[in-house]
Amino acid sequence: MKEKNYKIVSLYSFFPFKEKFILELKDELLKIENKNDFSGLLIFASEGINGTICAGDKVIEIVMNLFKKYINIRNLNIKVSYSEKKVFKKLKIKIKKEIVTMGVPKINPSKDTGTHINATEWNKLIEEKNTIIIDTRNHYEVSIGTFQNSINPKTNNFSEFPKWVDDHLESHLENKDSTNIAMFCTGGIRCEKATSLLKKKGYKNIFHLQGGILQYLKDISEKENLFEGECFVFDKRVALDRELEKGSYSICHACGMPVSIQDQKRNEYRKGIQCHFCINKFSDDDRKRFEERQKQIDKIKAGNKKNLSRLISQNHES
Repeated sequence: MKEKNYKIVSLYSFFPFKEKFILELKDELLKIENKNDFSGLLIFASEGINGTICAGDKVIEIVMNLFKKYINIRNLNIKVSYSEKKVFKKLKIKIKKEIVTMGVPKINPSKDTGTHINATEWNKLIEEKNTIIIDTRNHYEVSIGTFQNSINPKTNNFSEFPKWVDDHLESHLENKDSTNIAMFCTGGIRCEKATSLLKKKGYKNIFHLQGGILQYLKDISEKENLFEGECFVFDKRVALDRELEKGSYSICHACGMPVSIQDQKRNEYRKGIQCHFCINKFSDDDRKRFEERQKQIDKIKAGNKKNLSRLISQNHES
């Protein structure tokens, strides 16, 4: 078995983040990337920080020590996993208006959210008859795996969630004052902001899964695990199984949708060119371009394998 030399840290925190410090932290992180094998995707905004980083243990330690200068590290909602390979090509740092885009002003998750509950408490809550469960993720994430009986708002992005609340939430509640509303997402950030929205709108008995699905899978035993399927993640692994190992999904490089092993056996599927999700979304010229790109990728991969085989052979002979 290959060693898992890459540590992957997912994190987020809602806090007032001044522009001066945002720019300082960005520059410091880029300096670390310049000298080290350090990659990831980070989003900074005046409301906080969100993202995932990937590196060896020593580099991760350097980065976390840097975060300590700017952020209360105890409130970073950290989830850790490991991988044999890098899960990002490079480090990307984006400065946006929100660390997770909802588009609703005057929402303040750093001050007002629903009740955090751990994995054991979550299991008890979602099995109660007067509880509704809401998956706050996008529809393609839900299709890969979710909790049984959870409501899928069928959103394409998180900014569509407030409209779903206005249009549909009331119809799922038997009693607005007594029904428990249990919300979850991948790592906790979306459901935290979603609970803040619901509290602003006057809803009661609002709960969310601390650390999201990732923390749940880490904390819960296999016997007690109520999550079904795999959990989509926004990196090269695509999805994680119940043991937080790389799952069975790949990404369609034409449209970016996750495709299962079964999906790849469908007649519509052509690696790097199309899948059943995007069969009618692109022109013939687009597909020719995708096909050329895939040929180049295959050529590079074949060349890398030959070079690797040559190196191994030379090592055995020396």
